[in-house]
Amino acid sequence: MRTWIVLLLWACAHKTVNAVALSRGPVRRKTKEIEGPQDKELLRRSKRGWMWRQFFLQEEYTGTDHQYIGKLHSDMDKGDGTVMYVLSGEGAGTIFVIDASSGDLHATRSLDREEKPLYSLRAQAVNKKTGIPLEPETEFIVKLHDINDNEPKFDKEVYTASVPERSHSGTYVTQVTAQDADDEMFGYSAKLTYSISQGHPYFSVEPNTGIIRTALGPSDMDREQREHYQVVIEAKDMAGQKGGLTGTTTVNISLTDVNDNPPHFTQSIYQFSVPELTNVGSSVGRIKAVDADVGRNAEMDYTVVSGDGLDVFDISTDRNTQEGILSVKKPLDYEKKKSYLLHIKVQNTHPDPRFLSLDAQDMATVRVSIEDVDEPPQFEKISYILEVKEDAAVGTVIGSVSAMDPDMRRSPVKYSIDRHTDVDRVFGVYAGNGSIFLQRPLDREEFAWHNISVIATEFRHSDNPEQTSQPVYIHILDVNDNPPMLASFYETFVCENAKVGQKIQTISAVDLDDPVGGHRFLFSLAPESKVRANFSVRDNGDNTAGIFTQRAGFGRMHKSTHLVAVVISDGTFPTQTSTGTLTVRVCTCDRDGNMEMCNAEALTSSAGLSTGALVAILLCILILLLIVVLFAALKRQKKKEPLIISKEDVRDNVVSYNDEGGGEEDTQAFDIGALRHPEAMEDSKMRRDILPSESLYPPPPLRRTIVPSRENTDVMDFINQRVQENDGNPTAPPYDSLATYAYEGNGSVADSLSSLGSVSSEGAQDYNYLSEWGPRFRKLADMYGGEDSDWDS
Repeated sequence: MRTWIVLLLWACAHKTVNAVALSRGPVRRKTKEIEGPQDKELLRRSKRGWMWRQFFLQEEYTGTDHQYIGKLHSDMDKGDGTVMYVLSGEGAGTIFVIDASSGDLHATRSLDREEKPLYSLRAQAVNKKTGIPLEPETEFIVKLHDINDNEPKFDKEVYTASVPERSHSGTYVTQVTAQDADDEMFGYSAKLTYSISQGHPYFSVEPNTGIIRTALGPSDMDREQREHYQVVIEAKDMAGQKGGLTGTTTVNISLTDVNDNPPHFTQSIYQFSVPELTNVGSSVGRIKAVDADVGRNAEMDYTVVSGDGLDVFDISTDRNTQEGILSVKKPLDYEKKKSYLLHIKVQNTHPDPRFLSLDAQDMATVRVSIEDVDEPPQFEKISYILEVKEDAAVGTVIGSVSAMDPDMRRSPVKYSIDRHTDVDRVFGVYAGNGSIFLQRPLDREEFAWHNISVIATEFRHSDNPEQTSQPVYIHILDVNDNPPMLASFYETFVCENAKVGQKIQTISAVDLDDPVGGHRFLFSLAPESKVRANFSVRDNGDNTAGIFTQRAGFGRMHKSTHLVAVVISDGTFPTQTSTGTLTVRVCTCDRDGNMEMCNAEALTSSAGLSTGALVAILLCILILLLIVVLFAALKRQKKKEPLIISKEDVRDNVVSYNDEGGGEEDTQAFDIGALRHPEAMEDSKMRRDILPSESLYPPPPLRRTIVPSRENTDVMDFINQRVQENDGNPTAPPYDSLATYAYEGNGSVADSLSSLGSVSSEGAQDYNYLSEWGPRFRKLADMYGGEDSDWDS
């Protein structure tokens, strides 16, 4: 009923406004008389006849005809058709049109208020014939009336929210907001109301604000029973009345955990077993308690509260798994106690008193059984420190160690020394009683301490790798067995003009021994010393002594060197003494006692080089000389080229000189006559590098007469014949070229292998016997056993 009343009021108001806009009568022009001071002329001011403010138009028009907006009318319009109305402004001529004669205003299409809520237009009445304005232009507004054509839309399609479990009814969860594009100033088109369509009875929503709250009490909002909820919220315009448009959104609500559940053990009794040799701190086992809560609320602490193993075992919490780790707190011994009983308590680390009592806890019993292990022997002490004097005789017992089998059977123990700690075998140990004795003499000055390891093993388990070794530290006590000696080699000088009682040197001593009260050295001049008349020794009482002159004036030319023997003794029993020698050289000094010159021996020893340095210098010089000689020998050596360059060169008796001529134009570079036999040379013979003329060699060529020798007649004949042939051949190679021939001579038993001698063969030879020597020689027989071929000579 309320909706119909609102619609009726809206329609009445719309008609009333339109009627007011359209039925306004003409406003009478007012004339005002103004009387001036000098004349009484009447002045008239004319006002506009019509003023239009605004028109209203309903949006989303669905009709086929143009939508009527209203009528424009001017006082100048007498109805005679002389007035024409002109429209301008936003949408004039396209969206809005006006009848020029009647002034009726129409909209040509449907408009949407959400796109543009109003339009500003201007209208003017003009003379239809002349177009002259009859009155000033008037501006008016066409405002669109809203209808409910937009449904509410939420800011998000899906909301996510959370609320602690066990919350009281009405606890704030979140707020949702929807927007409606309709005009909220007109009617109820944008008046929204929120309601919940899914999520009852756990949550509720406030109709006007969209705030979501819990609807049930703490006992019903339990995360351990249900953690996630999906709530659907609906927004409806028209203030929720019937016919309004709706929009929905989804809200995913999760219950966050609170510490409302105590931890509890999954079982009441736990049993573990552990070997007795388990190291302290090692884990024995794990126990597990569960908590329905999560995260920080599920963290728990385990505690050993009672039991006979309260001091022997400890428990801690694994923060990753929330398990209790039982570990060994003290060493275990099966022979003393075989089992333990523990009472373990578990409770939350961060209890919340709002939901859970601070005393909420759970208890469990843990039984730990100790397993027997064959233990190695155990020494009575962690380490042993023994002392022995360095002059102790071999075989002396310096101390003993003791170990026992901790097992119940008490097996006997044997002892041995780890030879890795006593490589020199200085010490030994009696296997039965653990007494340690000397096997070699000791020297404190070499080693003041000896660290050895004694191994204890059960007799019946001599090969048991679980042997026990214990360190034994042996301190070697000092015995006064080393005499004191001069601290260094002393060499000093005395001036020739020295005075009586003049101090020339201070000496000190060292001793390898280490007496308990410290060193005390005594110095004196040796009784057998021959320099008593020249020098004396005075003990300073602080382990040093001074050397003083006994007379004045020393002669360097008379005696250049004096040897002072000093007796040094220690103050420890038994007293040890030694004699040291001090070298004193006589030198020439200035008035202030500064040395100017000593004897030649002193100068050489002070300024010369040592023997080792001289030997090193000589070796360096010798090596340099050897390098120079070797380099010179390599430079002189000449590399001789073999007559035959390669083993593959099969020419007979051919010597290659590798000497080339300068060509046909070179007449001075090469003389072939040098290669000829001395007996074959003629005094009147021309150079071979000149082109032979017809006068020299008229055809046919003449054979030269040569007196052959007895031994090489056939060879010379052969060479001369070849030379004549080459000289008479115009197509022969250049005249400065060397022609080589291979000829072995007549009468050779093996005959010639050269191709030059093949032409002189009297008949074919039989090579068939080579076929009997194998496949390789058969190939050779085929090559030479065929028909004779012509060979070039």
